Amino acid sequence: MKIAVDAMGADYGPGPVIEGVVMALSDYPEDEFVLVGHSGKLPFYLEKYGIAGHPRISIVHAETVCEMSEPSTTALRAKKNCSITVCARLLKEKAVDAMVTPGHTGATVAATKVLVRTLPGVDRPALAASLPTQNGKRFLLVDAGANIECTPINIVQFAILGEVYAQYLFGLDTPRVSLLSVGGEDIKGNDLTKESFKLLEKRKQLNFVGNVEANVIFENVADVLIADGFSGNVMLKGVEGLAKSVMFWLKRVLSKNALRMTGAMLAKNAFIELKSFGDADDIGGAPLLGLNGICIIGHGSSSPKAVRSAIRVACECVAFGLNDRIAARINETGSNTAELEEELAAEKK
Repeated sequence: MKIAVDAMGADYGPGPVIEGVVMALSDYPEDEFVLVGHSGKLPFYLEKYGIAGHPRISIVHAETVCEMSEPSTTALRAKKNCSITVCARLLKEKAVDAMVTPGHTGATVAATKVLVRTLPGVDRPALAASLPTQNGKRFLLVDAGANIECTPINIVQFAILGEVYAQYLFGLDTPRVSLLSVGGEDIKGNDLTKESFKLLEKRKQLNFVGNVEANVIFENVADVLIADGFSGNVMLKGVEGLAKSVMFWLKRVLSKNALRMTGAMLAKNAFIELKSFGDADDIGGAPLLGLNGICIIGHGSSSPKAVRSAIRVACECVAFGLNDRIAARINETGSNTAELEEELAAEKK
């Protein structure tokens, strides 16, 4: 297996990325890693972390980096040789089996959609984010922000993408698939959710459990939560912000006096365990599902552990045959774009 790693796109430079690759070399003793970045800068880090000249490490030159502050289209227009675009080009040419990047999410989506393209029958790729539930399990949020505007066709296909990925990630045969809405009833929601509900309900092969409101999704009511990218991203960032605020509030109230501080010290292990429920380093990154290739997108501030985890997810997705399973499931459920368009047209007559 050969994995392309964007060595330049992270917030803190190549250091944490290279260190994560060093860990992955031990995890996967037969796999190769292609570091994509400036060939004049990366050798310093290879020397620093003791992998210069390693037989399973190679460098592919990328002249520039798409900065987080730049528009998503920069990777395709102004910086066609940035590290993200070069990774996408390698994936397109089948020179690698998967790509991992902690770089600009929007630029990664744009570059892979144009260069790598989607699987046959899939209209758009979707970002899948893993979130914790109250009982210690997790669920998938699909789409978490790749597509701001969506159609019912996209929503149905996101359900298929999420179902297959949940089979791998959670080891489930029939993951429960739900639709994010403002009420549990099928009459609740906007035109998009109402139309999507009808199409999802017709796919009897899916374990579709109906609409779910955001305030109960953390109670383990579904394994896959489907949303348009706008709503999904708003929900995801709201959850991230609330988690940070809760930790801030806890620190403030627990440090008000000596007695509370003593109690907090005694409960230190409990707080460490609580923090681990949402530890992004264990997840590593979110896959861009539906592409004609495996692409894992990590956070810009990814630690070496997070990079290692993202590489693990990429390798496991390839070994699982994720894309072959998605393509087969799209056909099994009659959910390719052409069939869904015909279905919607027939309903309107």
